[in-house]
Amino acid sequence: MRVVDTRRYQKGEKSYEENNNKPEKKLEKRTKTKRRKRNLWWGETVYSLIRRACKLCSSQFPFSCVKNMKGSVKSFSLIPISFCFLFLFRDEFAVPARHLCHPQQREAILEFKNEFQIQKPCSGWTVSWVNNSDCCSWDGIACDATFGDVIELNLGGNCIHGELNSKNTILKLQSLPFLETLNLAGNYFSGNIPSSLGNLSKLTTLDLSDNAFNGEIPSSLGKLYNLTILNLSHNKLIGKIPSSFGRLKHLTGLYAADNELSGNFPVTTLLNLTKLLSLSLYDNQFTGMLPPNISSLSNLVAFYIRGNALTGTLPSSLFSIPSLLYVTLEGNQLNGTLDFGNVSSSSKLMQLRLGNNNFLGSIPRAISKLVNLATLDLSHLNTQGLALDLSILWNLKSLEELDISDLNTTTAIDLNAILSRYKWLDKLNLTGNHVTYEKRSSVSDPPLLSELYLSGCRFTTGFPELLRTQHNMRTLDISNNKIKGQVPGWLWELSTLEYLNISNNTFTSFENPKKLRQPSSLEYLFGANNNFTGRIPSFICELRSLTVLDLSSNKFNGSLPRCIGKFSSVLEALNLRQNRLSGRLPKIIFRSLTSFDIGHNKLVGKLPRSLIANSSLEVLNVESNRFNDTFPSWLSSLPELQVLVLRSNAFHGPVHQTRFSKLRIIDISHNRFSGMLPSNFFLNWTAMHSIGKDGDQSNGNYMGTYYYFDSMVLMNKGVEMELVRILTIYTALDFSENEFEGVIPSSIGLLKELHVLNLSGNAFTGRIPSSMGNLSSLESLDLSRNKLTGAIPQELGNLSYLAYMNFSHNQLVGLVPGGTQFRTQPCSSFKDNPGLFGPSLEEVCVDHIHGKTSQPSEMSKEEEDGQEEVISWIAAAIGFIPGIVFGFTMGYIMVSYKPEWFINLFGRTKRRRISTTRR
Repeated sequence: MRVVDTRRYQKGEKSYEENNNKPEKKLEKRTKTKRRKRNLWWGETVYSLIRRACKLCSSQFPFSCVKNMKGSVKSFSLIPISFCFLFLFRDEFAVPARHLCHPQQREAILEFKNEFQIQKPCSGWTVSWVNNSDCCSWDGIACDATFGDVIELNLGGNCIHGELNSKNTILKLQSLPFLETLNLAGNYFSGNIPSSLGNLSKLTTLDLSDNAFNGEIPSSLGKLYNLTILNLSHNKLIGKIPSSFGRLKHLTGLYAADNELSGNFPVTTLLNLTKLLSLSLYDNQFTGMLPPNISSLSNLVAFYIRGNALTGTLPSSLFSIPSLLYVTLEGNQLNGTLDFGNVSSSSKLMQLRLGNNNFLGSIPRAISKLVNLATLDLSHLNTQGLALDLSILWNLKSLEELDISDLNTTTAIDLNAILSRYKWLDKLNLTGNHVTYEKRSSVSDPPLLSELYLSGCRFTTGFPELLRTQHNMRTLDISNNKIKGQVPGWLWELSTLEYLNISNNTFTSFENPKKLRQPSSLEYLFGANNNFTGRIPSFICELRSLTVLDLSSNKFNGSLPRCIGKFSSVLEALNLRQNRLSGRLPKIIFRSLTSFDIGHNKLVGKLPRSLIANSSLEVLNVESNRFNDTFPSWLSSLPELQVLVLRSNAFHGPVHQTRFSKLRIIDISHNRFSGMLPSNFFLNWTAMHSIGKDGDQSNGNYMGTYYYFDSMVLMNKGVEMELVRILTIYTALDFSENEFEGVIPSSIGLLKELHVLNLSGNAFTGRIPSSMGNLSSLESLDLSRNKLTGAIPQELGNLSYLAYMNFSHNQLVGLVPGGTQFRTQPCSSFKDNPGLFGPSLEEVCVDHIHGKTSQPSEMSKEEEDGQEEVISWIAAAIGFIPGIVFGFTMGYIMVSYKPEWFINLFGRTKRRRISTTRR
């Protein structure tokens, strides 16, 4: 039996130092403590040896060796014990000390490892895992010091691939009956979390975070009654928190953040976990309200619930928990007014994040009692245009981070006043407020900020001089103001500056800096939408650490400076679109470039073949220039290319079959491409066949790099649409306004993930391929202004996402498909196709397809004869039907009433003739 020290510091106990604060007694106490620990060790060792001896003796000898062994050895039979010890250690005197690790547990661990794949960069940890060696000495393994049982399996961050849900895998873990810690975090495990993990009853720590587990959390984990730490964060789990978790009475840390969990906030379950210290459920999809009695979690230290969809008010009882240090609730839908209740001035709260909710009203005065606050986020608090008294925050002298952006207040916030109050301030965000400042700062000893956000603060004068002394500044955002004049040269001397955003102002030029004293740290420079003129300043080429350079939508002219190649090893995104750059594109190789946008300039010549050396390139946009070249099929050798835009240039000639394996968006419209497309043209465009794993990953499902997102303009549903951000799963193909001819390739039906297809304004002939019915994701289809014949394939009527279509100005005939999508299109979508007919068409075109809105067409002789015959039949019917009605009416009168005048005229003669006939 293992002796486990369960002693812990309890609430209210004094620390060891407080109980031993007399110097003259320290040596005496230290000596007694050592003696007591030594005696305890001997006692536990003897106890363990006797227990093992008795366990073996009971199976070898027919007597009871120990009579009473509860806590200490009180009475025992000396002779049997002697025999037992001799029997137990008969081999220990003859052979060297044996391994602590049990062979069956060693084999189970090795078999567990062999169930998975391990990537080479991380395979070093398995070097010590040698069969027939002591597994207790292996990396990631810990054993009980007395009996050699494996009690810890720590395989975190070891690049392990595979699934845990096979029976063999779990059986290996169940062969470790004393396992207390299982850490598989930071690997590549996938599949469901196996419910049989609930059989590892000794577990106190289970960490499965940072993997790719999916499915629901198994309720069987609620059987791990000894669990103190459960970490399931950063996976793809769905469903609810199992109610069985309410039985984990010893749980102190529950982490399930960054998953796809949903349902109401698990109030009942969580309120049973009274020992909980840390609760982390951020970035999920929980709904519902926080419980008003949340203070029953009286030991809570950290409460991380940001990024969900919680509603209702913020329970004031939360702030009565004396141990609470961290609260993050930003990014929910909480509403009502802020109420901190009877918060005590002795509150230990250090972090309070309530931003990006729907709170109304002013900042409560009770906040001034939270004197230990280091982080405060009240962003997007809707003060409803009321005046704001910021003096209630002056008492929070320990603030290091303050975010009071977008308060919707009429009060002007004095930047100088804030900088003079908080000496330890490190991060300040005043975005979206009216901020004032003195051009020459009067603050004698301002805090050294690392991050400052002043976007949209209504600045109109020159660059704030008070920033000149901020030598620790890493991030500066003064975008979306109306600052004019020059960007000062001293800005580039802030050697720690890494992120600078001056976009959407009215700057006209850059002041040349003095020679830079040391290499710049600037990585992100955003200067779009200003009034910069002249050539791109050459000093920018000295910013050798630049990762993103965005100078789009200005008035720069001249050629692209060749010195920009100095960024070749680090630059990832270069955006110079919508300027007045001219000349040829220089032959520059960017080894790390992923996005290159040079659209809407006046560049000429051919695309430099050096572009194929940019092996990381994902986005290439050269639209609306004057490039005169053939189709750059050599770009298909770029292994990562996903977006290609050649629109509105002078590209020409045929487009041969190419292999764009990752291309998702291609726009070559408004050029002079010609010729026929081969029938298997789209065979190798595999990224549009199906969206793979890359389609739902980095940057929140948008293309781009850190801080920077790609954008483009695309013709969609008949209008030009700006994609401010490009979804990684978005697909589009625009070959419109060229001179293509021949039939549309049948291989187009392979593009099952295509959302937008535009082939309008060409000279395509033949039938619309029925394989288009396979484009199950299609939302917009434009085939107008071609020479297509035949019928519209009925398969298109099954495309449930197809919201826009245009078949006008072709030579189509036959029945229009009857799908709902066709019945909702305007009549103009079928214009100038006189042979089309059907119920769908009649519903959308009151005057029919060749009515008032269409030009009259010549009819053949057969059609005219047919129409004349129809008209004759109509005329006959018009005369025949009233005659029938008149005849029936008169017959009814004759039979029923027999009028005398009618009988006198016709009756007798007729009767005589009939009579003569019968004879």
